[in-house]
Amino acid sequence: MGIYFILLLWLIQAATSQETNEFVCNETCGDVVIPSPFGITTGCYKNSWFRVTCNKTANGLKPFISRINLELLDSFWSDGAVAVNNPVTYLNCGNKGTNGTTRRAIVNLEGSPFFFSSRFNIFGSVGCGNLAIVSREIQTDPLASCVQQRCDHLASKFGGCYAVISENLTSYTATMTEIINPGKQEYSKRCASAFIFDLSKLNSSGPDLQFPDSISIDTTHVPATLEWNSVNCDLGAALCQQPEQVGPVPVPPKHVCTERCGKVNITYPFGIKVGCYMNEWFRISCKETDDGPKPFIRSINMQLLSVSFSLGRVIVNNSVTYFNCRNKSEDNNGVSVNLTGSPFFFSDIFNRFVSVGCGSVATILRNLTDYPVAGCLQPHCSNIVTSNGSCLAKIPPGLSSFAVNMTEIYPSNGSKKSCGSAFVVDVSLLDNVPGTPEFGLIPTTLHWDWGSPKDGHVPTALQWGRPIAGQCELKDGLETFCSSSGQYCWARLSVSHLCVCSADVNSDNDYHDSDVCQEIGKCGLLKYRYCDMLCLNAPDDYCSSPCPYSYQYSSADDSCNRVDSTPSSPKNFNGLPAFSMEEPTKSRNLPIIIGCSTSIGTVFVLLGTWYLYKVLKRRKTIKMKQKYFRRNGGLLLQQQLSSNEGNVEKIRLFTSKELEKATDYYSENRILGQGGQGTVYKGNVTDGSIVAIKKSKMVEEKKVDEKQLEQFINEVILLSQINHRNVVKLLGCCLETKVPLLVYEFIPNGTLSQLIHDQNEEFPLTWEMRLRIAIEIADALSYLHSAASVPIYHRDIKSGNILLDGKYRAKVSDFGISRSIALEQTHLTTQVQGTFGYLDPEYFRSNQFTEKSDVYSFGVVLVELLTGQKPISSIQSEEVRSLVNFFLLTMKENSLFDILDPMVRNNGTEEEIIAVAKLAKRSLNLNGKKRPTMKQIAKELERIRASEEANAIEQSVDEYSDTDDMIEPSAITSCSTSRSIINDSVTLPMDTYS
Repeated sequence: MGIYFILLLWLIQAATSQETNEFVCNETCGDVVIPSPFGITTGCYKNSWFRVTCNKTANGLKPFISRINLELLDSFWSDGAVAVNNPVTYLNCGNKGTNGTTRRAIVNLEGSPFFFSSRFNIFGSVGCGNLAIVSREIQTDPLASCVQQRCDHLASKFGGCYAVISENLTSYTATMTEIINPGKQEYSKRCASAFIFDLSKLNSSGPDLQFPDSISIDTTHVPATLEWNSVNCDLGAALCQQPEQVGPVPVPPKHVCTERCGKVNITYPFGIKVGCYMNEWFRISCKETDDGPKPFIRSINMQLLSVSFSLGRVIVNNSVTYFNCRNKSEDNNGVSVNLTGSPFFFSDIFNRFVSVGCGSVATILRNLTDYPVAGCLQPHCSNIVTSNGSCLAKIPPGLSSFAVNMTEIYPSNGSKKSCGSAFVVDVSLLDNVPGTPEFGLIPTTLHWDWGSPKDGHVPTALQWGRPIAGQCELKDGLETFCSSSGQYCWARLSVSHLCVCSADVNSDNDYHDSDVCQEIGKCGLLKYRYCDMLCLNAPDDYCSSPCPYSYQYSSADDSCNRVDSTPSSPKNFNGLPAFSMEEPTKSRNLPIIIGCSTSIGTVFVLLGTWYLYKVLKRRKTIKMKQKYFRRNGGLLLQQQLSSNEGNVEKIRLFTSKELEKATDYYSENRILGQGGQGTVYKGNVTDGSIVAIKKSKMVEEKKVDEKQLEQFINEVILLSQINHRNVVKLLGCCLETKVPLLVYEFIPNGTLSQLIHDQNEEFPLTWEMRLRIAIEIADALSYLHSAASVPIYHRDIKSGNILLDGKYRAKVSDFGISRSIALEQTHLTTQVQGTFGYLDPEYFRSNQFTEKSDVYSFGVVLVELLTGQKPISSIQSEEVRSLVNFFLLTMKENSLFDILDPMVRNNGTEEEIIAVAKLAKRSLNLNGKKRPTMKQIAKELERIRASEEANAIEQSVDEYSDTDDMIEPSAITSCSTSRSIINDSVTLPMDTYS
């Protein structure tokens, strides 16, 4: 065993030596790895906002952010952003409990550091025939909108639309307006949904971005991305409190708000001062009236009478509707105040619909055009014109507005109709006697503690939360607060659930109060022992989630019961865990059992150690890839892409494993060539296509060559901006390796330099091919100089950077030292870079690179095509070592045909050859201003190819010829000696070009 433990310690040390000494939390929930700053156990999350609970669902274990109750997804993580499962908001969906055209989203992130990011998300909608709008709140300016597709027929599949949102959101409201099929009954009010959706999940396989096939009208959740603001936590702030309590719960500190308006105490969640109310819906204004100061709920403009926190109830003064009554105002037309869009609803638990009068049936409707949802029949009228008789009925749950109507059934004996009224009133205002089980209590008379019904108002209960049966304790929540009087305290069980506990039996709550100390001796000195749950309403959402997480809903008794995740162990009669007793006869097998157990244990220890080593090694690899990504210019590339957003094509990011497999781990047999900025490999990627992979020549040590890094990123940006048939196409890149990699389309037939200087008889390079290749190169350079989104100077034009595809069409490549310039710039001042023999002498002397410098290099390529010789030859005599000097000398001496390639001399017409030679001569003019532009060169080459007689071209060429401005040999010689680029420079007499 000793050697095993020594081996174990050695392996652990080897594994941990690859990691930093920081505390690392490796936490998972189901298939999701929980990264920092989130965590499940204490010490792994930054503060309580980032605490994660691992909950059991129908689809297995899923992680949820505890305080906002949203599921974490494993699809996207980055610094300061996280993917969550966002609930969909339904509109006009009767089968889903929503009939309105405007609804606030279920998720409300106000008060938390999280928000829906406008960088990563879009607004989406599924349905047909509607204009979908998203706004911050109801009746505010829209942030984004999109139009759904037309409804072709009833069986048509619902389509989707999306729009970019302009700002970050903590909550939002969706609105549907029918615009495409208005008035058609079969299409009207079709079910639609709206949501905030992760932009990266859009399907880009077609010509346009579309929703994935998994999103339909039945989709309940979609992926979305949250970002968060920094949270300054000192653990004393209420924002970050996370009480860890064992045993009796201490009395929490009292809330600092003690407010009063007139004779009414203002208690939480309502308040007058900022910080004393839960949110703007619960803000109170203290207004002066004829009867003194009265509190009014500002958001709905109703007078507040009393608050019951544990019941989620507030009693307000609500108007009475009169019918056929003299001196009674009927201004409201039977319509109540509209609470739509707020968290308030008319309570079906504590209210009854009451009508006073005789001989009529009173009904209550959701609106004047809807069907009745409840009603009652008044008693018969006596000989008196009016009666004090009354009737009542229950109201439906989730009622945010209503209208009342009264229809006479039994006419009164008098000539006039009887006066009647109807209203929704709190049951505490009714004198009751026992009644039927259906109605519970039946009113006999009405009494008014807050005034007379003659005032036109009655007390009505509004629910801003729903009491739920079920045991809970303050220590179950993440943060605890208390009322100003200390009578009760509450703790948050989730973003929409509270546990409310009082010191005494709450006489105001006969509904669901439970004693958490039912077991004798369980609580000791616990003060707040009488607890019940409260589910908070969201705007337009009547407590959609019945139970908080870690509780399970029971339909039998309509309650939430705590889920016990720890199975109980069997106990013996002493209360200790039960174990079976082995018979003494088995003691003889003890050595065998110990030996086997030790061997098996050792195997498991070694397997566990090996697994730990692999995990740590994998983590190190991930960190190294992230380090390489930053070192190889990933941040610079992101910055460049964001600043060139409109000009950059989509670039695919390849993984290092994918490219290693494609190149057989960069085998030498896969090398296609080596250039000034890197080595090019041939590769086969997973989709079956053949690509060229360029490994950049960058410093591999810790200190990065910033110049080479900038060249590499510059090539990525430039190639992504270029879209031309004669320019090599960039497919993507990989930045998570030691040296960065570029992935191009594969060009199979090598370079133009190889075709010129390594000719074979089986495939001769004819004059027609040479002229066509020259035209294609000129077209590409003309596009770079004048037709691209920004002018681009290649700065290294040479035959070795011209690739030939399967049809021997020219493709310009190697943009490692290229530069883009502003439209108003005429030149770049840079360090001299390029290939000797192709360098513009004017650029060499002044360090100023212009578009005419590319023209000079192209002129050298033209001379190569004409002569078949290399720009610099180390085996020739000094007089002919420089091809440019030799070419210009033969032009001056009218001996051009002596140096032409035999294939050119034998196949080309004399007029075309002379015209091309003179065009090359113009391109090699020492004065850059007298050189033609690439656009002019491309047009003239086209004319040479298309013209049957080149005389006209020859005449126009002669007009620009000026041998006095041709390159003097001394210029090249001075460049060679002063810059030390090449040691075998050519030196010719000064009068060579005179």
